[in-house]
Amino acid sequence: MNRVGLLTIAGISLLAAGAVAAELAAARHRTEAVRADNAAGDTACLSCHQQKASFEQTAHRLTSSLPTRSSILGSFSHGENVLRTANPYLYFRMDSTATGFYETAVMGRAPDTSTYSQRIAYVTGLRNGQSYLYWLGDQLYQLPVSYWTGIGWANSPGYRDGRPNFERPIPPRCLECHTSGFQSVADPSVINRYRPTGALLGITCETCHGSGRDHVTHERSLLRALLPSAIVNPARLPRARQLDGCALCHGGTALLRTAPFSYVPGQALEKRFALSTAPDSGAIDVHGNQVALLERSRCFRSSQLTCATCHDVHLQQRDIVALSGRCLTCHTVQNCGLFPRHGRELVGRCVDCHMPLLPSTTLISISLGRRLRPQLRTHWIKVYPQFDSR
Repeated sequence: MNRVGLLTIAGISLLAAGAVAAELAAARHRTEAVRADNAAGDTACLSCHQQKASFEQTAHRLTSSLPTRSSILGSFSHGENVLRTANPYLYFRMDSTATGFYETAVMGRAPDTSTYSQRIAYVTGLRNGQSYLYWLGDQLYQLPVSYWTGIGWANSPGYRDGRPNFERPIPPRCLECHTSGFQSVADPSVINRYRPTGALLGITCETCHGSGRDHVTHERSLLRALLPSAIVNPARLPRARQLDGCALCHGGTALLRTAPFSYVPGQALEKRFALSTAPDSGAIDVHGNQVALLERSRCFRSSQLTCATCHDVHLQQRDIVALSGRCLTCHTVQNCGLFPRHGRELVGRCVDCHMPLLPSTTLISISLGRRLRPQLRTHWIKVYPQFDSR
């Protein structure tokens, strides 16, 4: 009887274990948008995925940060820390002190001047330039002076030259492309109220892969083989969903339909944005909607091209010759109409000719009567007559 009882207990245990295993195997994990309370953090990700450590130095990862001497591109040295304006009674001074980094408006005629200062709380941007944000209570604003690569200190885009304006609010849509998480505070009277703590700066791993808390828990579990991975691999998503992940930030400034910072990788972006289909023209800005420009390209329409075909987001990619090499995986240099004249000299120049640097029509700064517009690379791949030197 004891033997029969033991066998019965063992059988029941095996059936129960099998049922649990089947339930675990069939369980579907619901990926969440990353938040401060469910984020694993890049350190946890890199503890297993060390080969992706180069991501920490990319423009995505560093697109917002706390202010330091190394994170701020502009100089605070005497003589290099002043921005003159069209108003002879106004200039801005950038200062570094023991308490932080400041932008100060100096108004009036010396020696009878007055000043207004705000401390830099966050640095946004990296390659082409930077803007700086500050807190006023629990509201976030853009500071009036930005830094433009190749130019230096300049009026922030959208600010009128010669005015001491510190009042441009930062809406969630801006933060959603420069950070991984900010918690908005609902207020029908203002758009820039946030909780000052819990910000996830930069674009982290979990922006593109979803919250990693459950994934880390599962990977460290003894039942790891039976549990779902609880993470999104964008490379395994359908083409449209891969593009949506990029279009979240590279798809223009379309209005949000849902709460900010609620995008889940793999979700259809159309459910969140009031997107419109523009006619096939050059009206879409080179900065504002790179995905729409790519989708207009013949290369895109005649292939399964995605952003990841040319870009590895885990790497710094600044080598135009190397990026041009991606074109030659589908084309040959002999296909180029300039080949009879220039031959192999064309190798490495595909991007400069067919995705040239063009001036932005959305990022414009007026400084001392000059219109400053950054040169950004268009993603509308085509023949540009101005670069056809046949």
